[in-house]
Amino acid sequence: MKKLTVAVQMDLIEKINITGDSTFALMLEAQARGHELFYYTPDTLALRDGVVSAFVAKVDLRDVKGDHVTLHPFERRDLSKMNVVLLRQDPPFDMAYITTTHLLEQIGSQTLVVNDPASVRNAPEKILVMQFADLMPPTLITRDRAEIESFRKEYGEVVMKPLYGNGGAAVFKLTTRDPNFGSLYDLFSVTFREPWVIQKFLPKVVEGDKRIILIDGVARGAINRVPSGDDIRSNMVRGGAAEATQLAPREKEICERIGPTLKKMGLIFVGIDVIDGHLTEINVTSPTGLRAIKRVGGPDLAAEIWDVIQAKVYA
Repeated sequence: MKKLTVAVQMDLIEKINITGDSTFALMLEAQARGHELFYYTPDTLALRDGVVSAFVAKVDLRDVKGDHVTLHPFERRDLSKMNVVLLRQDPPFDMAYITTTHLLEQIGSQTLVVNDPASVRNAPEKILVMQFADLMPPTLITRDRAEIESFRKEYGEVVMKPLYGNGGAAVFKLTTRDPNFGSLYDLFSVTFREPWVIQKFLPKVVEGDKRIILIDGVARGAINRVPSGDDIRSNMVRGGAAEATQLAPREKEICERIGPTLKKMGLIFVGIDVIDGHLTEINVTSPTGLRAIKRVGGPDLAAEIWDVIQAKVYA
């Protein structure tokens, strides 16, 4: 098998929490397969005379907390000479993030970028999901106060969150007659320029928010994330507990509906969120969950993702 050159665009590798970091899992698997592994941060990207480059360093990894990486000297390299680029920095999904997708799109004919940068740009997690509204809880995207108040009147308890947020940040539950709504509306108005997401509250979130991983459009593993007692957010970075789980028939139906679209868009590694049989998000920017699924006895999905990547490169 041919050794591949793999560049990973991500946040500062020295600061990641390797215990739950899916990017680290993907990198460990690439290293185990003998691929040549490079790392860079998105702020070093450059486009000059049609050449997209980055300031990259070869890395050696160890699954040892506090001593997980050795960085070799950095040098500027043409990313089109890489076989694979993993687009893995965390949101926020802002203009800086969008610009990286435009730059990486320039190398798409020579290099496999995972996930496809044009599709990442065109598929924000809380907007792409609206193509499947019948699978979702009632959801409104707006910053218009009258629309929000009408939605609240219709559905009572709702969740309000930023359109381009991540990791459970700034997610609020509003009760039917919540005295905090006016202040929260004002806070969102000055903090976020984009519309917001207002969604009917699903009480069964206390039983878990299921993260399902789809690889090349097919559901391959899942974990149930249960929020702590004083929080509606189940994200593990917010204190959610990971539990082993199996897919219910409704969840399989959801995956079968959305899978062909994800595959057609070149979205190889996707994490979706399902609460009480309702699809709430389709995460394509930097999905997580690989290490947690393996830790509770599930499959090694990093290996399955690399099987798909290699098949596409070697085809």
